[in-house]
Amino acid sequence: MNQPTQSRTPQDRTSGGRPTAALEIAVHYPAGSGELRLRTELDWERDLEPDAVSPDGTRHLFRVPFAGTHLYFKPVLAAGPETRWSVGENFLAVAAGPRPREVYPYFFADPTCSACELRELPSPAGCKHHYRVFYPPGYAENTLKRYPVLYMQDGQNLFFPDEAYLGRHWRIAETLQLLTGMNALREVIVVGVYPEDRMRQYTADGYEPYGRFLVETLKPAIDAEHRTLTDPAHTGLMGSSLGGVVSFYLAWQWPEVFGLAACLSSTFGYRDDLRRRVAAEPRRPLRLYLDSGWPGDNYEVTRDLADLLVERGYRRGSDMLYLAFPHAAHDETAWSMRCHIPFQFLFAGEARNGRGPAAVAAAAPIRRVARPRPARTASR
Repeated sequence: MNQPTQSRTPQDRTSGGRPTAALEIAVHYPAGSGELRLRTELDWERDLEPDAVSPDGTRHLFRVPFAGTHLYFKPVLAAGPETRWSVGENFLAVAAGPRPREVYPYFFADPTCSACELRELPSPAGCKHHYRVFYPPGYAENTLKRYPVLYMQDGQNLFFPDEAYLGRHWRIAETLQLLTGMNALREVIVVGVYPEDRMRQYTADGYEPYGRFLVETLKPAIDAEHRTLTDPAHTGLMGSSLGGVVSFYLAWQWPEVFGLAACLSSTFGYRDDLRRRVAAEPRRPLRLYLDSGWPGDNYEVTRDLADLLVERGYRRGSDMLYLAFPHAAHDETAWSMRCHIPFQFLFAGEARNGRGPAAVAAAAPIRRVARPRPARTASR
């Protein structure tokens, strides 16, 4: 049970001349566990009753009189003499946001390590692929919620230092927890796929059969086992280096399956024909994120492809974003520090009820304290 994080009182903020209006908040939670109420920073001790409840008892609509620019709030669950606060940071509603603000809280601590299970599926090409599935805390409790899915390459580098290259992983679970606490994006399921032979499967020599495995075998299995949003607008890809190349290829090749792709420090032009295809083929309905470090780190080829995408009709900051990072290295540490940016670009619109991509306010990397890792012999 998490008590609210105390924030400034309404007297510390001005309304900016806004008249008092009703801020609508819709709380979704399975029926039968208790009575849902709402508490806000206007008075954290006061229970607000719902103004309307759906016939099945799973959606509670609250209308909160409000004259400011933003409001923090938390649902509470009353079961007999006990009142439980929703777990996690305060929810945020902003005056300029869509109405109602839809939230899916959970009220009991979730110690599950979903990514701890290493799974396996055979590929039609004859090899076996291992993968891990990360789903957000509260997944098992609030069964009303469905999630976008992000398929990430080099799954061995995402969650655990024990298996990551040189012991450095992307800290995906930690990053998503932070972004969710910021109310910066909708929660997402992440599938980390391990390559069987990345030099072949992530280049033109073998990325077509690898893609067929994702499209025909893995994605149907994930959609069958988990509460996913299955359409292209909610299905994405992310990778770095050659993983960025194959992520771009998969989205370009199967836009009816993948509508989002993030390509970090991608080795475009090494063993692929993607530039030729972008120049010659019809524009795909995709939202694309590209980046690179500088100097080196595939800066020139990535910038060229970004400019070509603009020539083909993609709009910077809307359905395509390219960023360059001075002196950023080509390694897991650099990618872990900036992967919050593509997450926000691809999924921030979902936190605002699907209004479309929101501008990423700050492109500064999330900085973490580096911990020494034992050196290991490995190849990239």
